[in-house]
Amino acid sequence: MKIKESVASRLFDTFNVLLMILLVIVMLYPMVYVFSASISDDAMVASGQVLLLPKAVTLHAYETIVKNPDVWISYWNTIRYTVVHTVLTLIVTSAMAYPLAKKWLPGRRAILLMAAFTMLFSGGMIPTFLVVQKLGLLNSIWAIVLPTLISTWHLFIMRTFFEALPDELEDAATIDGCGSLQVLVRIVLPLSMPVMATIGLYTAVGQWNAFFDALIYLNDRSMYPLQIMLRNILVAGATIQVEGDTSQLQTLKYALIIVATLPILCVYPFIQKYFVQGAMIGGIKG
Repeated sequence: MKIKESVASRLFDTFNVLLMILLVIVMLYPMVYVFSASISDDAMVASGQVLLLPKAVTLHAYETIVKNPDVWISYWNTIRYTVVHTVLTLIVTSAMAYPLAKKWLPGRRAILLMAAFTMLFSGGMIPTFLVVQKLGLLNSIWAIVLPTLISTWHLFIMRTFFEALPDELEDAATIDGCGSLQVLVRIVLPLSMPVMATIGLYTAVGQWNAFFDALIYLNDRSMYPLQIMLRNILVAGATIQVEGDTSQLQTLKYALIIVATLPILCVYPFIQKYFVQGAMIGGIKG
């Protein structure tokens, strides 16, 4: 039996469709514009002639980026910072969230309160810098990775997910002779792909786009991530030179934005199905 829709219902659906189309245009236009500007003539970009489609197509900016060794060094630094930080974050966060999800853990409530305290108060930038300096971590990958290794919000999300898993699965594994670590690795983590993918994506995107920690903790230019180079060009107006040739600044800015953004855009579709599930975890009672 077909249910007849009211006029108000049809108007509401039409409004939603138009609104979604508008939002898609608003989100896609900057990406299309940046790509078009990156392959257009620099003078036309600077004069504002490029609005949507490229004008006088040229790949000079991309050629300059490809030929510059500093770009590839900073690219490698960004990749290794992101991979190491994401992997260690997932390992440490899951190792801490799993016991906190168990009511039998001694001092569980006190630990949760201390963790929640860090969401409201922090030591500040200068004390954190002094700690990193005293530990001898300056100018190393660990200065980028360790200070932000655990997010309290991510810890609570993962703990909530672990609490929602059936106890019968863990009890069965324990009867079969598995210890707590084996239960976590063999039973809990394989069932926790949504929350792992969600936290992993947020962590990777945050680390990929991070540049402030590198400004504070790194003095060696060979350790700089890609975002530092991008910042220098966008904010400081620096240029990339290859064999005495200074690239056109406008198109270079947009080309470097595309190069810096592309990896994250390529990763997201592969974990989208887990991300959609994991994004709803925050709505579960803690």
